[in-house]
Amino acid sequence: MSGQNLLGDFLKARRGRVTPDQAGVRSLGRRRVPGLRRDELARLAGISQHYLTRLEQGKDRNPSTQVLRALATALRLDRNETAHLYALAAPSQAVEGHREVGEDVQQLIDSWGTTPAYVRNRGFDVLAANKLAMALSPMYTPGRNLVRDVFLDKDLRGLLPDWQEIAAQTAAALRAEGDLRDPATAGLISSMLMDGDFRRLWENHDVRPVRNEIKRFVHPLVGPLTLRRQALSIAGAEDQTIITYQAEPGSPSADALNSLC
Repeated sequence: MSGQNLLGDFLKARRGRVTPDQAGVRSLGRRRVPGLRRDELARLAGISQHYLTRLEQGKDRNPSTQVLRALATALRLDRNETAHLYALAAPSQAVEGHREVGEDVQQLIDSWGTTPAYVRNRGFDVLAANKLAMALSPMYTPGRNLVRDVFLDKDLRGLLPDWQEIAAQTAAALRAEGDLRDPATAGLISSMLMDGDFRRLWENHDVRPVRNEIKRFVHPLVGPLTLRRQALSIAGAEDQTIITYQAEPGSPSADALNSLC
């Protein structure tokens, strides 16, 4: 992990993903780079090539809001990617997150007897879970790390028929939600870069937080389940998120989930 130049790494990666046609740049002859050249991005953003070079090389790490806004526009970043760009350019304000879940939150998820639910932090450590979540998958057991499990626990891949998509989402969500300057998160990423699948996806620099969407499982005891995932924030613990899974009422997945209760 090029942990000392997060902003520069992101700018270089995203510059390589914008084609001249997308940016409205006239391209003549053969090109040595797949995306925009440095001088082209600088011209589009209205900054000097020398300054962009300093940003990409990590020699200048405090661009103005105006420069960041211009770069985001030139790089065609979406809302999540733009927020990530601003976060990388901000001075480090990493603080130790909440490592324990409040008793009231534990009681809440325990009361959802037919809804798998767990709590994770921004580093994707599982901090708490109800019984049904742990019955759905061992990766939802407190003390586990979801990034490590998705990529390194080969046995779990049989549980996730859409593993490729989930792996890509996991890497993109860690980049979107994780504090990359936090020592624990940086250590997690550094260790995970030893895995080829994670390294390939991480180097894409995709940014996409966890969304409310459908997720499929193939459970060894009850078979296929199609569940809707919801991500819920916790007041007073912004670094923690409750993840729940729900089946369509009356569906085979609901019956299968009930049999795990």
